Amino acid sequence: MSSTPTNGTAIDLAGLSIGRGFRPERPPALVDGERRAVKYLRLSVTDRCNFRCRYCMPDEGVAFEPRAAVLEFEEIVRVVRAFTRLGITRVRLTGGEPLLRRDFVDLTRMIAAVPGVEDLSLSTNGFLLPPIARELRDAGLRRVNISLDTLDPGRFRDLTRYGSVERVLEAVDAANDAGLGPVKLNAVVIRGYNDDELSALVRYAHAKRALLRFIEFMPIGVDGFWSDRTFMSVDDMMARLADDFIVHPLRGFAHEAGVVGGGPARYGLLTPRGGGEPVEVGFITAVSQSFCSTCNRVRVTATGGLQECLAYPGQLSLRDIMRQGGSDDDVTAAIERALFQKGPGHQFDPRGGGVRTCQTMSVTGG
Repeated sequence: MSSTPTNGTAIDLAGLSIGRGFRPERPPALVDGERRAVKYLRLSVTDRCNFRCRYCMPDEGVAFEPRAAVLEFEEIVRVVRAFTRLGITRVRLTGGEPLLRRDFVDLTRMIAAVPGVEDLSLSTNGFLLPPIARELRDAGLRRVNISLDTLDPGRFRDLTRYGSVERVLEAVDAANDAGLGPVKLNAVVIRGYNDDELSALVRYAHAKRALLRFIEFMPIGVDGFWSDRTFMSVDDMMARLADDFIVHPLRGFAHEAGVVGGGPARYGLLTPRGGGEPVEVGFITAVSQSFCSTCNRVRVTATGGLQECLAYPGQLSLRDIMRQGGSDDDVTAAIERALFQKGPGHQFDPRGGGVRTCQTMSVTGG
């Protein structure tokens, strides 16, 4: 990849020739190469994390990016502004653990103030959330997703190699109290590890007025941890849940099920056997039932790499464009060109022999 500063010349990055001021004729909405509308930006603000989750990082950890390589606040705002100019209104802040970013409340306020940002949300492990939840709400944050794979304290310590589940449960309460709802809980289901807790997680989420989403374990990150033995499909999850609930057919994605959000989960109702209020639960089926044909999101890493798909590590550096003098128009045009190259989907399904294990999620951005 090569590039030169733009003073009337062109930037050539990853095979993209982008002249200063270049503005292609824009469609009504930002679309990728498969004509899918892109409406949702997942923006990593740090690659650092205070947990070392087994499915995310190897035992020895990962080498973090030099701080100078990570986007500055002003650069992050420029990236958000470029995407809102293209029609994106939903922004989710991710990591690593985003709350490790110094002055994160100030960054949240800056992003919330960008014209066009209508829904600003956060994905977090929750450990650092309780003391600043209200500050974040006042700064413009609207919703939070909290990772909660297990309710068992010992299992939690083993899985994350750090911390306590009690602190994460405090974060759920703090988010509710601050008005950062509906709080969504994300549980990666690993066969033989936490698949015996599915019903308990449903009951906990319902008691906390939170929306639980079960996530199929994806072959991303740590070689050797994912296997056919640890993978559990959504069909198998539903069969397990059927012991305690009447499992109703999935109703569709968030907008089809009347759920706040724009992510890939499909939602359905679980009615407790023996009576009780139905519980809304989401399922993210990246492996067994690919949702690539409806993918509406794009990721930007903490170092400014635009990543069109989790399955493919190739990235266009928006950071390089900005630091080499590129204008906002250059950034916007680069985004459009890169997304036009996005392929039809990933190759995660183990049954087709197409499993692809990629860089760790802490690097990519969750």
